[in-house]
Amino acid sequence: MRASKPENLITFPPFRLDVADQRLYRNSDPIDLRPKAFAVLSHLLQRPGQLVTKDELLETVWPDTVVSDGVLKVCIREIREALSDDPATPQFIETAHRRGYRFIGKLSPVSEATETVRAPEVCAVGREAELQVLREALDKAQTGERQILFVTGDPGIGKTTVVDAFLQNLNGAAHVWCARGQCLEQYGEAEAYLPVLEALGRLCRDPRGQSLITLLRQHAPMWLAQMPALIDAETRVAVQREIQGATRERMLREMAEAIETLTAEHTLVFVLE
Repeated sequence: MRASKPENLITFPPFRLDVADQRLYRNSDPIDLRPKAFAVLSHLLQRPGQLVTKDELLETVWPDTVVSDGVLKVCIREIREALSDDPATPQFIETAHRRGYRFIGKLSPVSEATETVRAPEVCAVGREAELQVLREALDKAQTGERQILFVTGDPGIGKTTVVDAFLQNLNGAAHVWCARGQCLEQYGEAEAYLPVLEALGRLCRDPRGQSLITLLRQHAPMWLAQMPALIDAETRVAVQREIQGATRERMLREMAEAIETLTAEHTLVFVLE
């Protein structure tokens, strides 16, 4: 499994933020954060001890989108719950009344042990038949024959374990790209295509991801505009100008074209959970 690079890690014991993989950990245990909450926390961590205004957070995390302070408050509440941080006596996130927020926790250097943390081996005992079905579908996909599979069953029977075991064997494959997003219950305003955006964002932050960002800029600028952290300010302005007045139908056409272009040279495994 891939080890986290030290430049991608922000550590504030007992927590660790992996910027590249967009994951938050308590010691070695992952903690789920929705993408917008993750982006807010990441922005605060990049300015430790400094006041970050509400306007700055809204402009950075929701560029060119009109949202209320209430949406930001939902993200801050989610972050505090993830960190077990009491707003009355905060250890990490301090509220500056009516102005913004400040990260007040102590950042620590990334230890050598942290740099080499790897995900545990996934063991799907008794699931060889299901894994074989997935492998056969991949073989067909690699010949250019599109495949759609549903891993279904009652809660708790190990569906995610099967998928994890299958993807683990693909890790590092030169011509196979894996994108994964989750449909999670959330609070506040709904966000269209959230699991697809999560999957694309993770893929763009892969070491090979710069070529995908270039591809999205050319074929799917509406999607790239939803992930502003991946591009510089000049490109953001150009993309926003280009997509003014675009429709939801165009967004779907863009993604179809981008996937067609990507899969001309790579096999894409797209997992929506």
